[in-house]
Amino acid sequence: MRLRNLMAAGLLLLLTGCAALGPQETLEGQGDQTAWKAHKTQVSTLDGWQISGKVGIRAPKDSGSGTLFWLQRQDYYDIRLSGPLGRGAARLTGRPGKIELEVANQGRYQAESPEALLEEQLGWRLPVSHLLWWVRGLPAPDSRSRLTLDSHSRLADLEQDGWKVQFLSYVEQNGFTLPERIKLSGENLDITLVIKDWQPRQLGQ
Repeated sequence: MRLRNLMAAGLLLLLTGCAALGPQETLEGQGDQTAWKAHKTQVSTLDGWQISGKVGIRAPKDSGSGTLFWLQRQDYYDIRLSGPLGRGAARLTGRPGKIELEVANQGRYQAESPEALLEEQLGWRLPVSHLLWWVRGLPAPDSRSRLTLDSHSRLADLEQDGWKVQFLSYVEQNGFTLPERIKLSGENLDITLVIKDWQPRQLGQ
C-alpha cells in the first residue's frame, strides 16, 4: 500500500464526532476511581483545540512519518499532515455528513462519513471517530472499553474495539492534563502521535 494512503489513514483516524459520555468502562490499575471520574468530566468539556506535533506510522509493507496540525472547533475540523512523506501531504476538512480528503498529487475525495471514505479509498473499517476522545485521554463513550489507570488516576492503557491505546506521557496546559504521547496498535497498523503544542478550548461555555 502506498505511503500516502497510510498517512491518509492516519489522518482519518483523527476525525471526530461528538457524543455523550457512557458507563461502558471496566476500570483497572491503582488509580482512584473518584479522581478518574473528576478528571474525565473536566477534560470532556473541551470541544475545541489546536494541536501540532508529529505522527509516525508502521505497517507490514510500508512506514512513514510526518508533521501534524489539527484544528477542532466543535463539529468542524481541519487536519493537515505533511513532512517527509515521500509522496506529498494530506488535508482532511469538514463537518459530520460532509467530509473532504485531499491528497497531494493524487486527488480530492468526498463522503458522508469518515468510515465510508476510509473504506472507499483504502478498504479498511476502522473506528475513525474514536480519536476525538482518545486524543484527550478518554475512552470513546459508544462502545465497551477496558481501562488501566496510572498512579495519578489518568488513563494509562485502553483497549477498545480491537485497538490498544497506550498513553505514554501527559502535559499540563491551561489547567488541563492532556496526553502528550500516544501509541495506537491494531489492524496490522501502529500509529505514534507526539503532540508538541496543545491549545485546548471550551467553546460551548
